[in-house]
Amino acid sequence: MTATQAVERDTLPMVAHRIRAHVVDMCAGPEGGHLGGALSCTDVLAALYFSVLDVDPARPDDPNRDRFLLSKGHAALGLYATLAERGYFDVGELSGYGRPGSRLMGHPVRAVPGVELPTGSLGHGLALGCGFALAARYAGGAARTFVLLGDGELQEGSVWEAAIVAASQRLDRLVAVVDCNGLQLTGATGGIAPMEPLAVRWRSFGWAVRETDGHDPDRLAQLLDAAPWEPGRPSVLIARTIKGHGLPFLAGSGASHYVTLSPRNHARAMRALEAMDGLG
Repeated sequence: MTATQAVERDTLPMVAHRIRAHVVDMCAGPEGGHLGGALSCTDVLAALYFSVLDVDPARPDDPNRDRFLLSKGHAALGLYATLAERGYFDVGELSGYGRPGSRLMGHPVRAVPGVELPTGSLGHGLALGCGFALAARYAGGAARTFVLLGDGELQEGSVWEAAIVAASQRLDRLVAVVDCNGLQLTGATGGIAPMEPLAVRWRSFGWAVRETDGHDPDRLAQLLDAAPWEPGRPSVLIARTIKGHGLPFLAGSGASHYVTLSPRNHARAMRALEAMDGLG
């Protein structure tokens, strides 16, 4: 079943709203969570799983499936919420996130249906994606591989080693998405290790490049579904996002990186999401 067939009544913004709400709920638990980076990539995840990826939750190990790797593994809350909404496991399991005995850990692991590989050691995801793309080519299949990276993660040299390999091997069934929210744990990415202009940098490594608003799921889906954009070249979509998107008291702030929401701020956050998504 393709992602497009999975969505009949819900729009992508509606799906993204539910994913954001789950993320906020999980961050109100005793363990808290990486709130900001999960909210910045929610619309990307909604677009991928509900409009782009050729996957079937009933057959998570289908050899012909598309692959998705969350290279910025600390945004696992967003992935868990998306997988639950897509039907890989019951939504009720999200309430146990981070608790003893739960398979929903701080970074994704293979015990969670739909997770391809453990990720979170930043800089590894794109190389793993190269491996999946090469394997699909050797198998003679048409599957695509998608990798979601953070912009701070691009400071890892292994990312660019993988970028060189992908271009040299002409892996045009490999698609990277950069969640470009401008922040990392210790501050603004531009003030720590400037990477701009990102589009120019990626093109210099032989990639086809597009840029877009990372909070427009319909446009994200349109661009990602059209990849590969140039035959023989891997594709990268630079998604301009806001860390902590949807929560005015945290959005665009490093304070959103890891948060344990108090009952008051949990209710405040849910009201903000409902207002932003036109449900209040």
